[in-house]
Amino acid sequence: MNDTIALDYKHTWHPYNSLPTRSDILPVKCTYGQTIVLEDGRELTDAMSSWWSAIHGYNHPKLVEALKNQADVMPHVMFGGLTHNPAATLCEKLAKLTKLPSVFLCDSGSVSVEVALKTAILYNKAKGKNLSRFIALNNSYHGDTLGCMGVCDPKNSMHSLYGDYLPKNIFCDIDHLKDTIERYKDEIAGVILEPIVQGAGGMKIHKPSYLKTARELCTKYDIPLIVDEIATGFGHTGKMWGSDHANITPDIITLGKGLTGGVMSMAAMCTTKNISDTISNSEVGVLMHGPTFMGNPLACSVANASLDLLQEYDWQNKVKNIEKIFSKELEPLKKLDIVADVRNIGAIGVVELKYDCYTQEIQKLCVEQGVWIRPFGKLVYSIVSYTISDDELYKICNAVKRSINSVNLYK
Repeated sequence: MNDTIALDYKHTWHPYNSLPTRSDILPVKCTYGQTIVLEDGRELTDAMSSWWSAIHGYNHPKLVEALKNQADVMPHVMFGGLTHNPAATLCEKLAKLTKLPSVFLCDSGSVSVEVALKTAILYNKAKGKNLSRFIALNNSYHGDTLGCMGVCDPKNSMHSLYGDYLPKNIFCDIDHLKDTIERYKDEIAGVILEPIVQGAGGMKIHKPSYLKTARELCTKYDIPLIVDEIATGFGHTGKMWGSDHANITPDIITLGKGLTGGVMSMAAMCTTKNISDTISNSEVGVLMHGPTFMGNPLACSVANASLDLLQEYDWQNKVKNIEKIFSKELEPLKKLDIVADVRNIGAIGVVELKYDCYTQEIQKLCVEQGVWIRPFGKLVYSIVSYTISDDELYKICNAVKRSINSVNLYK
């Protein structure tokens, strides 16, 4: 047994896994470009962009330079009562990009959703309303902490095990969103949605009309509309934000994953001046949340460099090209007996199988062909970096096609 694996096996509890782990774990030596290099020398083209975060690929020199330069000056300082230029600059950039001028920096996507939910509750409290329930969609996924789990689908998500411990919220299908908001408009603190693509709840792709419906009704009834752009933001759907497909601006937006190009853990919540002023000028007075590493200078510096990179190259056309290749290469899989659906948008390609018993074997076959994928449930999917070459993308598509075809033959 490899030394790293032996040590890992004894102590390391991996996400969504047992201890010791029930599945094969691959020891990584280093990364570059779109490539993961294993300790045994094998190289895997990453079809997952490190859980959708490495939008510029691995080890981008400008991101590494930003990290090194900041480390020499100030790796960290508390954000309570202090500030620094990397954080102030980042907040200004995010305010311009989102059109939401009040920015709260935090550590991870789940935490940004927690802060968003708290902000909506405090906004209502500042207006004399003691409301704490939210409307969310069936098949929704918004993170793994307690508040987040409460707005994830309680039946069709990985959080059903927590049962009665979760906050009780209101769930509906997209087709019933209008009626649900109308019915519960006086009982809810907010509406939370994933725009266009529902991620870990099933990689479902939707038309933008439901976002317009939510925006119109939330404006009409003064209900905070929270749009979770952690998975969809920074270009994954072909536009900067998923909500751009509907030409709407939410009241609150949550950001993460691609914010630092996958180099550092960081997230943000942005909101309107109306919401921040209403809370700040009321008896509530403050947003009661304060992560220890909020506004970490290293993460802020890398995030600034990542956002600058998005302005420097034509990522939109790169994502359009990725979408075109995914569509052309994956579509033929629809005819296979074990395949339920094939869909794609932007840098996202999804093959949904009819059963979840095939995905581990498909992952193993892809690794044997030098491609790293991480299926979940019945979904074999890829979300790639925008800097990926056509050859690397075809390699991913061919590995997925060969693996699924191989399993289909001996099903």
